[in-house]
Amino acid sequence: MTPKSKKKALTLAVFAVAIGLFAVFGPGGWPGGGTGAGGVDAADAALVARGQAVYSGNCASCHGAKLEGQPDWRSRNPDGTLKAPPHDETGHTWHHPDRDMFNYTKNGGQATAPPGFKSAMPGFGKMLTDRDIWAVLSYIHASWPPKVVERQQRINAQSR
Repeated sequence: MTPKSKKKALTLAVFAVAIGLFAVFGPGGWPGGGTGAGGVDAADAALVARGQAVYSGNCASCHGAKLEGQPDWRSRNPDGTLKAPPHDETGHTWHHPDRDMFNYTKNGGQATAPPGFKSAMPGFGKMLTDRDIWAVLSYIHASWPPKVVERQQRINAQSR
């Protein structure tokens, strides 16, 4: 995928932030080719800051400003979907390989759900670039304690 094809319109809410971040990161390619685990780098402070800004503008309204998820997140909504889970160490996000988290975020929950599962998670592939999705995942990973990071890295290794 070329850098030009990765650049898609951001939501109006994060447009000003995206312009400033673009000046820092430029139009170059992204590790992992947009589909692999290589796009997450929780040790990159600039990437994590970018992810926090994108998360605040696109994810926090459902998943919480502090990654805490919705109250009673394990229960179903009246339409059969689950509430938004936490992305901190108390949730199950870290139980999934980075590639799956990327695809779930980009394509939406229903596109990646097993048969019979109903998901309310929208796809962000038309609103966010691959770079922004990887940045959000890096921000989420940066919140996890070392023990959780180690476990999730093993999950990544097993999924390759």
